[in-house]
Amino acid sequence: MEEGRHVLFGKYEMGRLLGKGTFAKVYYGKHIVSGESVAIKVVNKDQVKREGMMEQIQREISVMRLVRHPNIVELKEVMATKTKIFFVMEYVKGGELFAKVARGKLKEDLARKYFQQLISAIDFCHSRGVSHRDLKPENLLLDENEDLKISDFGLSALPEQLRNDGLLHTQCGTPSYVAPEVLRKKGYDGSKADIWSCGVILYVLLAGFLPFQDENLMKMYRKIFKAQFECPPWFSAEPKRLDFQTSCS
Repeated sequence: MEEGRHVLFGKYEMGRLLGKGTFAKVYYGKHIVSGESVAIKVVNKDQVKREGMMEQIQREISVMRLVRHPNIVELKEVMATKTKIFFVMEYVKGGELFAKVARGKLKEDLARKYFQQLISAIDFCHSRGVSHRDLKPENLLLDENEDLKISDFGLSALPEQLRNDGLLHTQCGTPSYVAPEVLRKKGYDGSKADIWSCGVILYVLLAGFLPFQDENLMKMYRKIFKAQFECPPWFSAEPKRLDFQTSCS
């Protein structure tokens, strides 16, 4: 499967490697009959079982089937052999939003468009009881029309993961984007934690850098706990008004 082309279940022609993570590799693919481009995520069953991650993979499949939305990467089908699981997904060819931000801050109109699409998709997830829990520009893709698509629901949560207190307790996500209540390890509302991450993403789009930064992780956590950040002078009044606990004013 690594070398040359490979036909999967007589339906998809698998091509080049697009990327790889800890448990999966993602390949470019094409539906043999329709010619439609797809992305095929290949998960090694033995590795996933060894790491005790099978439940997480199954949850990711359940979540992606639940959250069909124009701004979420679509899961088309799941297939499996004895050794591998294949996620056949919509192919989003514009790359990560992160790559765009890495070149510098975005114009406010463009940042607003992406933020509105992000909020629309996340609101839909929350209406289905799904929390993403790892929102960051690396997990936001852009299609050929420059529309945003949320990807990577590997850390997402469903209502059955709530404890008796009605809260989630697994600490996960990327530190710079994580809500303070998640870092405190005392239980949190997944929807509210997602909205915090959306706010950090908006800041990054408009500023070109993170609101909470420090080489020392504990110092960065203290800044997050205090919501201690500053808005650069080019921020207009509108994004500043979005934050009720801000040091932008």
